[in-house]
Amino acid sequence: MKNRKNRMTRRSFIGTAGAAAAGFTILPGSVIPGLGHRAPSDKLNIACVGIGGMGNSNLRAVAPTENIVALCDVDWGYSKKVFETYPNAKQYWDWRKMYDEMGKSIDAVIVATADHTHAIIAATAMTLGKHVYVQKPLTHTVYESRLLTKLAAKHKVATQMGNQGSSGEGVNLTVEWIQNGEIGEVTRVEAFTDRPIWPQGLNRPAKGEWVP
Repeated sequence: MKNRKNRMTRRSFIGTAGAAAAGFTILPGSVIPGLGHRAPSDKLNIACVGIGGMGNSNLRAVAPTENIVALCDVDWGYSKKVFETYPNAKQYWDWRKMYDEMGKSIDAVIVATADHTHAIIAATAMTLGKHVYVQKPLTHTVYESRLLTKLAAKHKVATQMGNQGSSGEGVNLTVEWIQNGEIGEVTRVEAFTDRPIWPQGLNRPAKGEWVP
């Protein structure tokens, strides 16, 4: 395990982020040797908790270069196609059981579950020494955010939140231009949004049910 952790550090877990629709890129191209080929033993073993929506998008982005070893979701009906896409990945309903059984085989965890569960899943992963990529929002409280910051430093793991729009190469390059004075003094910034870009919200259920 010691050698594996050292290899993780040299290889670097987090790379540049892709476009929002594409999810993210875990490794920058500069660390991929040869003509884009790496031996299976030199790839990250990744688990994903919450594999619908953004979780599925993140998986598609990272699957070409890394090993998807475990998938976890509470809605197996909705996740059926994703499970089928990665037949070699072990399937779980409970992320705690996944950590118990697969902990020694997992290098990094993608967290894309319901918002209020992000902190506990990420905190547990970091405590186990796993690198984490957590979809926004990172936490529900300032306390949780500070706790995750302390855990990341204590366990020396790489972390990143899924702010694809503000962590991509284009944004980084623009920041460098401004900081280096390459485009002069910036006195005005114009921005726009096209949201929502698809129908939002849920349909009213055909039959109401009492809250248990």
